[in-house]
Amino acid sequence: MKNLVIIVTLIISGLTSVYAQLPDPGFTVDQNTAIVITDPQNDFLSPNGVTWGVVGESVTANNTVDNIEALFRVAQQKNITVFVSPHYYYPHDHTWEIEGALEALMHKINMFDRKDALSTEGFEGSGADWLDKYKKYIKKDNVIVTSPHKVYGPESNDLALQLRKHGYSKVILAGMSANLCTESHMRDLVESGFDVAVVKDATAGAILPGLNAYEAAVVNFQMIASHVFTTKDIVKEINSSK
Repeated sequence: MKNLVIIVTLIISGLTSVYAQLPDPGFTVDQNTAIVITDPQNDFLSPNGVTWGVVGESVTANNTVDNIEALFRVAQQKNITVFVSPHYYYPHDHTWEIEGALEALMHKINMFDRKDALSTEGFEGSGADWLDKYKKYIKKDNVIVTSPHKVYGPESNDLALQLRKHGYSKVILAGMSANLCTESHMRDLVESGFDVAVVKDATAGAILPGLNAYEAAVVNFQMIASHVFTTKDIVKEINSSK
């Protein structure tokens, strides 16, 4: 009887172990694939940006700046369309009466601020501007800059519309920051029927006492996305498929 109990326990344990493993649906790059990059801007990625004190450690550890550039570069080489989803705040956004914790903080530290929706006065070199090394890529014809998102996800901008209008159903997602705009874009795109893969080292997150936003995001990337790539692996996949 004791042996039977042991055998049954082992069988149940084995089955539990098998079903506890997350499946990996996988992601294949094809003509329906675009790259989406969230917030490749100074306030997140420059040592002079207003968030560097909390995201700098993660950005540096992941080599995020160079990895995002690698995505821009391979997209240019292979003529893959890149959609940049930026984050801008205008003066009227600072009069919001309802704000979450980080919205209130972003407004307080003047993150992503622009003077006017129709003017680029003061934009060059500001926290809302692109990181300098990305500008040569963003100016190319294969890059589309969407309207700005206002909180974290693309529900408030035209990213999904632009993807659909250009015929894309599959998305390679990267950018800043991992557990906020990047994760929110992943969630909304998945809910909207897009096939989404995330490049985990082409993003980064805030690290605060007792809180590692990047690690939290990676858990959700693995649970929600079709596949989670490293930059090296997705560049290899793109080069082998195009």
